[in-house]
Order: sequence, then C-alpha cells, then structure tokens
Amino acid sequence: MWRAFARLPRALECGPEVVQQQLTLTQHLPPHSNVRNFCRTYYRNKHNFQPIIMTSSAKPKVVFVLGGPGAGKGTQCSKIVDRFLFTHLSAGDLLREERSREGSEFGTLIEDYIRNGKIVPVDVTCSLLENAMKNSGKSLFLIDGFPRNQDNLDGWNRRMSEKVDMQFVLFFDCDDEVCVKRCLNRGQDGSGRSDDNLESLKKRIQTYNNDSLPIIKHFEGAGQVKKIDASPDADEVFSEVERTFLSRGF
Repeated sequence: MWRAFARLPRALECGPEVVQQQLTLTQHLPPHSNVRNFCRTYYRNKHNFQPIIMTSSAKPKVVFVLGGPGAGKGTQCSKIVDRFLFTHLSAGDLLREERSREGSEFGTLIEDYIRNGKIVPVDVTCSLLENAMKNSGKSLFLIDGFPRNQDNLDGWNRRMSEKVDMQFVLFFDCDDEVCVKRCLNRGQDGSGRSDDNLESLKKRIQTYNNDSLPIIKHFEGAGQVKKIDASPDADEVFSEVERTFLSRGF
C-alpha cells in the first residue's frame, strides 16, 4: 500500500485518468484516512482546486439542507463544499438567478412569491434544480432550502426520487430571534436580497413554521434527519457538521 502511495505524486502530475487508476488501490481505506486525504488535497492544489471527477453509473448522492431563514445554511454549505467536495445548490439562489435572467418567463412570478414570503411552485424549483445538477457534471450535491413544504416533497418524489440517492437531511435548528437578527444584519451589510427586511422575515418565519417544520418532522420520523444546533458561531457548528459527514463515510 505505501509503495502505491509513494507513486501517487507522479500519477497526480499526469491528470485524472492516471490518478484514478492509482487511487483505486486506496479505496478500502477509511474516507477520512491520512492517505486518502493527502491524495485528494494534493490533486486539488495541483489542478486549481478542481476535484477529481470519477466516471460512474451510480445515482448522484443528495443531502437536503433545511433550517429557518438565517440559520446559517449557506455558510455551512460553503464549508462542506471545501471539506467534502460537494456541489452546493441553493434553491433560493437558483430562483433569484432565474428571476434576474433576462427574458425569463418565470421572473415576475418568482419575484412575487419571494417578496411575499411564499413558496414558489414546485415544478419551477425542481426544473431549476434538475438542470443545475445535470449541467454540473458532478455526483455529490447539497440541496439547500428544499423541500420546504408538502407540495415540494411530493413534486420532488414525483420528478426526482428515482434519479438520485438521497442520503439524509441536515437540519440546522436555530431560535427565531437569532435567525431574525442574522438576516437583518445581513441586509444591513448589503446582501442585496429583497427579503432581508423585518416585514418579509415575519412572513418567511411563519411560512417556515407552518410548512417546512412538518416536512422536517416527516423525515425525522423516517430516521433521516441529522439535527445540528445552529445557534453557536459558524466554526463550532461546523465541527458538528464535519462529524456528521465523516460518520456517513464522506
């Protein structure tokens, strides 16, 4: 094994085709072993931080990331991307991008729903998510802020459940008061989001409590929820997130 490890730097100079052959020799090691972490880190540093893309017929793996507005989902997703090489797809960001896209047939509809703290129709959101996954060419995805209600869940099951391998739900649990304070600070710092104001936040939190929490409880009943206390600072929260992903073999 260590002989194979010693050959890896040379293989890593050659590109993904050669390194894929060499890395197969380390596949039986734990996902977080020093050998495998070295291989992954070396390759990313050598090739402009681009992860190795392995060809596989397996379904894409998906982790749903849920929590109230201001719970820190986006911040933690960025850390997960850096540490575990997932691709982060924010349902909200995709909707905002589509709203701003010139000529979008859904732009006005999306703006009305977002500004009023309502949930955009599921067919629009699922279409944007599916296209983003296909266009990425990747196989590990964090889907942030979805599914947010029963209609979202039903639409996802109807359109996507057979196309992906859903791993678990990462639930960031945070007090409403803390969430509101974070969002207002974000708005004052120039987030550019039309819903980072007190009026919209009240509607968003009400929608979250009425529509999204029942979905989290549904997944919890199926044993698919990993609950994280999102009240502490971001680094402390991520320590728990990291343990969760390592325990699942990532």
